Amino acid sequence: MTANAGEAFAIEPLGETMLLLRFGERIDAAVNAQVHAAARMLHDVEMPGLVDIVPAFATLALRYDAAFWAGRDGTPPWQHLAGALRAVFATPPRGDAAAGRLIDVPVRYDGADLDAVATHANFPTSEVIARHAAAQYRVAMLGFAPGFPYLLGLDPALHMPRRAQPRLRVPAGSVAIGGAQTGIYPRELPGGWQLIGRTPLRLFDVQADPPALLAPGDRVRFRAIDADEFDALLADASA
Repeated sequence: MTANAGEAFAIEPLGETMLLLRFGERIDAAVNAQVHAAARMLHDVEMPGLVDIVPAFATLALRYDAAFWAGRDGTPPWQHLAGALRAVFATPPRGDAAAGRLIDVPVRYDGADLDAVATHANFPTSEVIARHAAAQYRVAMLGFAPGFPYLLGLDPALHMPRRAQPRLRVPAGSVAIGGAQTGIYPRELPGGWQLIGRTPLRLFDVQADPPALLAPGDRVRFRAIDADEFDALLADASA
């Protein structure tokens, strides 16, 4: 179902218990801000019959209780939910609504690809570090692996394509650049992003509640640290 005139999103059913709100077709900071504003609105109104709300770059997936939204007129449950959503979003969600948490992420900038990023950007490594740490990022979504944040807000001068040959093992906590985004590997994984540093923070812990350190909609600031502070924070995180 396409968006009606004046609507900020299109509605698409996915199976019998999932509905997709599509706000755009590409990675765009303004579109992503709309997605997170819509997610906050749904959390705030505590709409019954919604089981989970999952933001992505340009879409918002809603898992719902089909029995709750089933009507007696033979109309599919998703259409009843779609009508309720249109009432909630009679005023389209604003992308500048209250933002998520601001999380400080310490980083030791000594990644294996830091020099390559500097060469690509035609900057000294100190300038790459300064620019990367100066920006404020939004967690656009979590994906690829549990707790992996895709972060929007990277300085355009630091944009760099992924490696032609991905690594089979990227250390946990690696801070990296992939195209126009930066991200953090939550555990040892294969990957092709350009490694510029590493954080001692634990991004995903199944024993924690919630298990992911970062959530979609959160804001992130990176802070450069030296080897001694890295080791001390890593010891604390492992304790």
